[in-house]
Amino acid sequence: MPLIIPKDLPAYEELQQENVFVMHQERAMSQHIRPLRILILNLMPTKIVTETQLARLLANSPLQVQVTFLQTATHSTTHTAPEHMKAFYKTFDEIKNERFDGMIITGAPIEDLDYEDVDYWDELCRIMDYTKENVYSTIHLCWGALAGLYYHFGIPKVHLDKKMFGVFEHRVTRPSNPLVRGFDEVFYAPHSRWAGLDRAAIDACGDLRILAESDIAGPMLLSTESGRQIFVIGHPEYDKYTLDREYKRDVKAGKPINIPCNYYPNDDPSRDPLFRWRAHGYLLYTNWLNYYVYQDTPYDLSHLEALEK
Repeated sequence: MPLIIPKDLPAYEELQQENVFVMHQERAMSQHIRPLRILILNLMPTKIVTETQLARLLANSPLQVQVTFLQTATHSTTHTAPEHMKAFYKTFDEIKNERFDGMIITGAPIEDLDYEDVDYWDELCRIMDYTKENVYSTIHLCWGALAGLYYHFGIPKVHLDKKMFGVFEHRVTRPSNPLVRGFDEVFYAPHSRWAGLDRAAIDACGDLRILAESDIAGPMLLSTESGRQIFVIGHPEYDKYTLDREYKRDVKAGKPINIPCNYYPNDDPSRDPLFRWRAHGYLLYTNWLNYYVYQDTPYDLSHLEALEK
């Protein structure tokens, strides 16, 4: 089944060219099928790029999915045309009385700021509080995951001496969990961040489960037992050239940046990067939609907990 997005959204044409099954809203309405409603709070400055990346992953499912894009009212984007934001985005006040099957809260390049110093922090807290009662399952990505772990569980972030930048090997730590069903025991995922997590605080939090982690990048995939709150520290939604664009942008700007690890063959930026995380990115979102968003009742993982001890 297709992903339902507005026909005028830039992602629509790009995904059609990639032979990804997308459907515009007028055609979907004629099918009389209630799609899964997914709300995406897009905090990234490159709105259109992130829209396309997430739409690509959500479209890889047998379920019909309808996306609503959300923006913060307390922070105006300067990297995306106002016409685009007006046409495709809503504010929290416009949707706060609605309910959604799932939600995605993206990252943002603001790891150097304390949470309370972010100009839309109070609004983000209201949105995260709203998800507890009005969203069936929420995925938090990268900085969104750090912020969500801090807000919901008091897990502090840790500033890194150098950027965690590249494609890192991860291992599945709870293979019976539905979110990693079908994953290889070892898989790759991109990271691009200046902050990490306090591992001791995670281990001391009885409400969190680490589903996958890296010896270098640390915990990558965490969840509450019910799957109502999911935290993805990396960027499985990134396309092949996202890290390449980030690296070359920083080099051009004269910023200190290392060559992304395990990305270019022989660490040579002149060579075409190796796209080695695509399949698991698709699988993560397919599992999320199927096992955590589509289910009519909360998924009971208590029997799986016993198997993994």
